[in-house]
Amino acid sequence: MFALPLPAGRACSGSGTVTHPTKEPWMSAPEFSPPSSTLPAATAHAGARVPAAEVRTPGAGLRQILRGPSGLGTAGLYPARHDKPPTPPMAPTPPTPSMAPTPPTHPTSPTRPEPSSAPAEGNPIPGLYHHPVPEPDPVRVDAVSRGIKAWALEEVDLYPEDWEEEFDGFSVARYMVACHPDAPTVDHLMLAARLMVAENAVDDCYCEDHGGSPVGLGGRLLLAHTALDPLHTTREYQPRWAESLHADAPRRAYRSAMEYFLQQASPSQADRFRHDMSRLHMGYLAEAAWAQTDHVPEVWEYLAMRQFNNFRPCPTITDTVGGYELPADLHAQPAMQRVIALAGNATTIVNDLYSYTKELAAPGRHLNLPVVIAEREGADERAAYLKAVEVHNDLMRDFEAEAAALAAACPVPSVLRFLRGVAVWVDGNHYWHQTNTYRYSLPDFW
Repeated sequence: MFALPLPAGRACSGSGTVTHPTKEPWMSAPEFSPPSSTLPAATAHAGARVPAAEVRTPGAGLRQILRGPSGLGTAGLYPARHDKPPTPPMAPTPPTPSMAPTPPTHPTSPTRPEPSSAPAEGNPIPGLYHHPVPEPDPVRVDAVSRGIKAWALEEVDLYPEDWEEEFDGFSVARYMVACHPDAPTVDHLMLAARLMVAENAVDDCYCEDHGGSPVGLGGRLLLAHTALDPLHTTREYQPRWAESLHADAPRRAYRSAMEYFLQQASPSQADRFRHDMSRLHMGYLAEAAWAQTDHVPEVWEYLAMRQFNNFRPCPTITDTVGGYELPADLHAQPAMQRVIALAGNATTIVNDLYSYTKELAAPGRHLNLPVVIAEREGADERAAYLKAVEVHNDLMRDFEAEAAALAAACPVPSVLRFLRGVAVWVDGNHYWHQTNTYRYSLPDFW
């Protein structure tokens, strides 16, 4: 059984400490049965058909995370709980050129809510292991959409007029509402939306589409990072630094988004976020260095870079957006760090797969997992893409197994709720990529 490196005689450490002379039924260690892969080896049969998207029922261990504690006094842990009867599973419908698939349903738990009966826009990647999510609350989507646009235009002057269509096409409101269904208010959702938009402004304007370049990136990122992690300097130089935070759109966005975040986050939550943003910026720099030397990394090297240049800062704030706190010592446990890392890695490969055709159509060579596999392992484009799907599926199953084991080893309510929040963020991230047909389309490999 998976074991936490915890002090002897204690179930968990720190402000989440609990001891259990007797355990309630929900605290029993669950059995976890990882689902078996339905995806054939990518290089085995070049002409073999790939099954429809691998929509699976969560195993018993994952259901334990998602269900969590029940009984007197636990209702407050579930702001977005949906106690609906299970829906019998349906066989997936393979996508065809003339018909979008109807997402299959699966037995649901109270905190991985029942998917909407209406089919989601866009086709899921065939063979990709994922869980459908309900359509985001349209009232909240509308409120966040109006709020984030007002912030971008009126508070931080984020983009010129001719970028408006692209900003709207990003659909950040639908994204954040899908990823954070337990947010108690629209204001909490806005915390995540501002940070997401600010991070993308830095990526676009410093690294990629809108004037970005690997040349000089380190200096730009360092100065932008001081909008998150402020400079402590002498009185003589402090005003010039403060003025620099308004010098360009990325820094204005980082500064403002962080100011709002600090109004809700505890000091440890804020420091956690800064740490994860440092990881993100280090990943940007590694990718930029490879671009400058025209280096294609080994597959394992690419995956190491993507562990840093990834979505990790987004699920790591799930407790702040949810209006509670996972104590710092529990967040720092190696087992929790592994769960968060696996979630970030899996969701980032989702981005590689859905943005594949978009990046191929862009000028220059963009590194993504299928491109690196093709180059380094001598696979054709289709085989490399399908191999990347397998890598994602392995990461997802590892994430779910490790999260289930951690939930059994440390059944503290804040741990269970945080694990549920990360799992829901993973699902919402896939939903946004699948349904954002303005940005993404699938390659013709099936």
